[in-house]
Amino acid sequence: MGKIVLEGVEKTFGAIKVIQNVNLTVDDGSFVVFVGPSGCGKSTLLRLIAGLEDVTAGKILIDGVDVVNTPPAKRCLSMVCQSYALYPHMSVRSNIGFGLKMAGRPKAEIDRKVEAAAATLNLTPYLDRRPRALSGGQRQRVAIGRA
Repeated sequence: MGKIVLEGVEKTFGAIKVIQNVNLTVDDGSFVVFVGPSGCGKSTLLRLIAGLEDVTAGKILIDGVDVVNTPPAKRCLSMVCQSYALYPHMSVRSNIGFGLKMAGRPKAEIDRKVEAAAATLNLTPYLDRRPRALSGGQRQRVAIGRA
């Protein structure tokens, strides 16, 4: 993923400040979750990091490079939102490896990374199951693995 640093990030919609002076460092390889009440700015902050919303003020650095003016597709980020979309006809293994396959990665690399992600997310026993055979929490972990 890379190291993400937010420096004085702000977002306003008209006269309303929804994100105010956020300073945050997320080290490479970290797993981050934003929690808070509805309307506190969690989704807006994620959209700013992803490049789906324009930053009003401040910097967003990925591996030391300011990406405020970088299009979302060039930021090389993945995130899982509340509504996870798994491919129901594919196994957990295929869902997790889908992005790597589409990127043309070698099969050995895909297999290695899928196994590692499954182990980290406690999904190894479920790799050959379809999403409909999983609990909601297991489905969320599959979506995280795919991201």
